[in-house]
Amino acid sequence: MGGIEGLVSRPFRNLALSIAFVLLVGACAIIAYGAAGWRFGDALYMVTLTIFTVGYGEVRAIDTDYLRLVTMATMVFGCTGVIIVTGSLVQALTQTQLEQFFGKRVEKTIERLEGHVIICGFGRIGMMLASELAAAGSKLVIIERDEARAQHALELGHLCRQGDATDEGMLKAVHIERAKVMATVLADDAANVFITLSARSLSPKLHIIARGERPSTEGKLLQAGANRVVLPTHIGAERIAELILFPEMAQIFRGEQAGATLDKALDRLGLDLEILVVPRDLERGVLTAGEIERRAGAAFLLQINRPDGTVIAKPAADHPIEAGDGLVLLSKLGRGALDGLFGDAMSGPA
Repeated sequence: MGGIEGLVSRPFRNLALSIAFVLLVGACAIIAYGAAGWRFGDALYMVTLTIFTVGYGEVRAIDTDYLRLVTMATMVFGCTGVIIVTGSLVQALTQTQLEQFFGKRVEKTIERLEGHVIICGFGRIGMMLASELAAAGSKLVIIERDEARAQHALELGHLCRQGDATDEGMLKAVHIERAKVMATVLADDAANVFITLSARSLSPKLHIIARGERPSTEGKLLQAGANRVVLPTHIGAERIAELILFPEMAQIFRGEQAGATLDKALDRLGLDLEILVVPRDLERGVLTAGEIERRAGAAFLLQINRPDGTVIAKPAADHPIEAGDGLVLLSKLGRGALDGLFGDAMSGPA
């Protein structure tokens, strides 16, 4: 994130503003001394001595109330400005060093990734998707072109590379050849098609999930090499996370044709089928299948899918729930009502 764009970051902007303030104070003081009949050279020398508190002595006698007022104002505003410049300079240098340190640490972590998920784009859907996958303990790395969004991803604790995902070099930089899944969720259909083509050529075995804004784009994305296409008007980031974390389960319960029929039938009955991922910071042994149903209210736990592929159908009431499990719930409640399901059973990070 270096280069010219880095100069607009807050510490550098503060530094530039504080320098501009000192220069403005100096210019006003020089003009004020000039109005009292001082030569430009004498006024500049006097202002420099005053602002930097050197104190070599007055160039000319400060023998009028006007000159005393100008000198005192120069001392107050000039010295304050210099202090602010010094603080801003220290802040800018410190941030530069921190960015270099954390940047190197992120790069080293990305270099060690294997079997990870690549998310292209950190907009609304990309942010939700990253949150879902991180909560399930999945290894992921984000590619985001916008500097502010990339910085926000890093602040949230995600691995992120700022750059253009349509560039094959950027895909190679996040080791697409070692990745398990790539989700390209940009709002630009053309970019998603191009990214899919590049990713498929670089990694023939990669599972690619692509976002399409227009239904007509679905065929193009499939031809480009996408395994699945997601239309946000129908399904969102949570659906993509299901496809990544539990592809077999998602296919069974939310297949394109059978899933649509099932959704309509459930909707007529006032029911909802939810696939929830148990957070990774859930304390071991604190929840059972029966407790989940009790907390969810009018809900029935149909199936548990372990991260290792184990499927537990019709779990007993005393069956333990573990971090990373995929739970299939039939409920009268919407997804929003189930979001706090694990809130009281979570401890510190595992």
